[in-house]
Amino acid sequence: MYENCPECGLKYDIEPGFYTGAMYISYAFSVAILIISGFVLYFFFNDPSIFVYVITTLSIVLILFPTLYRYARVVYLHLFGGIGFDPDYRK
Repeated sequence: MYENCPECGLKYDIEPGFYTGAMYISYAFSVAILIISGFVLYFFFNDPSIFVYVITTLSIVLILFPTLYRYARVVYLHLFGGIGFDPDYRK
């Protein structure tokens, strides 16, 4: 993640340890993936063994980890950082 916004110069690191709370957002993303993959495996693959559930879900979360980490920080920044998007802003 950039330290500052390349367009407006906004400093992303608000305070030390600010993004620690993003772990909860990332956890929510992982739980959503767990639930969705569980439903897909149950309804479309005739309820396979628990081993298949664990391996599939773990694989999906590990593959998507870099994306989940980045988007968790972005969501946390927008929810608790006090910034918003202004489509009319031009540098």
